[in-house]
Amino acid sequence: MTGRTPRLGRLRRTAPEGRVSRPAEARGARPRRRGAQPKVVALGGGMGLSASLAALRRITGDLTAVVTVADDGGSSGRLRDELGVLPPGDLRKALAALCGDDDWGQTWSRVIQHRFQSQGEINGHAVGNLLIVALWEQLGDHVQALDLVGKLLGAHGRVLPMSAVPLELEALVKGHDPERPDDVDTVRGQATVALTPGDVQSVHLVPHDPPAVPEAVAAVLDADWVVLGPGSWFSSVIPHLLVPQLLDALTETKARRVLSLNLAPQPGETEGFSPQRHLEVLGRHAPKLALDVVLADEAAVPDRDSLTDAAERFGAAVELAPVARPDGTPRHDPELLAAAYDRIFRMHGRIGPWR
Repeated sequence: MTGRTPRLGRLRRTAPEGRVSRPAEARGARPRRRGAQPKVVALGGGMGLSASLAALRRITGDLTAVVTVADDGGSSGRLRDELGVLPPGDLRKALAALCGDDDWGQTWSRVIQHRFQSQGEINGHAVGNLLIVALWEQLGDHVQALDLVGKLLGAHGRVLPMSAVPLELEALVKGHDPERPDDVDTVRGQATVALTPGDVQSVHLVPHDPPAVPEAVAAVLDADWVVLGPGSWFSSVIPHLLVPQLLDALTETKARRVLSLNLAPQPGETEGFSPQRHLEVLGRHAPKLALDVVLADEAAVPDRDSLTDAAERFGAAVELAPVARPDGTPRHDPELLAAAYDRIFRMHGRIGPWR
C-alpha cells in the first residue's frame, strides 16, 4: 500500500443529498481521450459482472473482464459435459454487456443472448455460447477466439477467462440437510452452490491450484484499477481469489482495488448476510488481500459503522452511493453505477498517465 495517496476518510457519499452525479458521457460531455483513460480490470461472473461492465464501459475504453469458468448449469453445463470445453455462458454475458448502445451493439447483444426454443437438442442453447465454442474449436485458442467475438460485436473492452481449464466449485455447507442442522456437507457444482440451503462455510476449486490465463494476470498487474464484484459471492466473486496466480497478481499489483457490494443478499448462498459479513467471508478466503475502496448502495447498509470497521480491516475506505435502479428492484443502474465508479477513480488517487 506504500506510495499511495492518503484516503479520504472513513465514510463518504458519492453525491450530495438529493442529487445524482452522472458520468461525463451520460451528461453528453465529450469522453476522455483514449490515452487519458484509466486501465480497469473487472473480475466476477454472471449478472453481477455484467452490471459492472455495463457501467465501466461508459467511463473508460481500456477495460478488461476476467470471468470465472466454473459454471456447470444450463447451456454452458451441457456444452461443457458434451465437448469438454470451458463453460461459455458467463463469458458470453460479459461480451454482451460490453456491446455499445448503437444499433450495431444492441443488435449483436440481443443475438448472442438469444436462446433457441425447440423440442430437440438445441433447446435452451444460447447463440453466443455456440459461437464461442465453435471459434475455440476452429482456432484452438481461448483468448484469440474471445478477442475475435469481441471484434465482431464491437465490444468496448476485452473478455478473458480466469483459467483455461474447466473448474468445479465445491462448498462446505453447514445445515445443508435441514434434518441435520449441525452437520457440514460438501456441495458440488456452481449451480448447486448458488442456491444451496444452509450456511456456506467455505468454497474451493477443483483442481485446487488451477493455472491462471497469462493475459488475465498481465492485465491485473498493468491496471490502474481492479474492480471485484458485485455478483454471487461464493460462486462468482470469491473463485477468483482461489486461483493462486491471480491472487498473487491481485496482491502484488500497484493498481487500486475497489470491492463493489451486492444490493441484497442472494437467496441460498448468502441468505441473511449483512454487507459486513460479505467482507468477513472474503477475508477468510484471502486474508492477505488489501482493498482501497468498498462501494455500497446507501439504502443497502443498515449499519454503517460495522461496515466501516470491516472495510478498515482490508485498509479500505467506504463509499456510499445511489447505485440501484429507481424501480426498487435489487439491480444496479448502469448510469448510477458508472457515476459512482467515475468519482471513485477521480477522487481516490491517480497512478497512471490518465490523471
